[in-house]
Amino acid sequence: MKPVIGITCSNDSSYGRNTNLINYTYVNAVFKSGGTPVIIPIIKDERDAEAYLDILDGIIFSGGGDVSPLYFNEEPVKEVECIDFDRDASEITLFNKAYEKGIPIFGICRGAQLLNIALSGDIYQDIYTQVQNVHGHTCGQNVQEGYHTINIIEDSIMYEIFKKDKLVVNSQHHQAIRKLGKNLRVTARSKDGIIEAIEATDDKFILGVQFHPEAMAMKYDEFLNPFKYFIERCK
Repeated sequence: MKPVIGITCSNDSSYGRNTNLINYTYVNAVFKSGGTPVIIPIIKDERDAEAYLDILDGIIFSGGGDVSPLYFNEEPVKEVECIDFDRDASEITLFNKAYEKGIPIFGICRGAQLLNIALSGDIYQDIYTQVQNVHGHTCGQNVQEGYHTINIIEDSIMYEIFKKDKLVVNSQHHQAIRKLGKNLRVTARSKDGIIEAIEATDDKFILGVQFHPEAMAMKYDEFLNPFKYFIERCK
């Protein structure tokens, strides 16, 4: 039986409708990597979170808008334009319960930042104004292509996945991990020092990446490897 993989989604209130959305690239990557994807809507009741986690073998925290800085005791800077408190609360609850149960966790872009915050870390609210000499990290619409390089340490899950110490990735973010959360370590950085990958240092399976492998996997098969590795750990 294929592992059942939950994927969190975003809220969209465009056109006067309240819609939960997920880019199909996440779903496609899970299917192609041997999992059965289940979309997790925004959850407001802890019992519903527990019900989802009872049927999941692993969970992916997807990309999207900014995480509220109130979670790490800061007020938003003016560059933070879009906060969704319902999504933040839903995903923090899901993460905490999944972490408790030992369910494998994969965080992508916002998802990596969120899991770091949930483990008592924090983030730069806007790297372009808060990090000196930062390079470009927002590649626009063409997220299927690479944009900048990252350096991967050899003794890491990332190195096991990609079998190389340098990788060209896409990039679509203005926030990034600053202070690491508990029981996490950095396993990849961009040339300007921005954290690009993290993993757990204890017996939990946690992988977080700042780029979007699900989008690049539409064109480059090697970017399915993180999903294959993750799903293998979910068996």
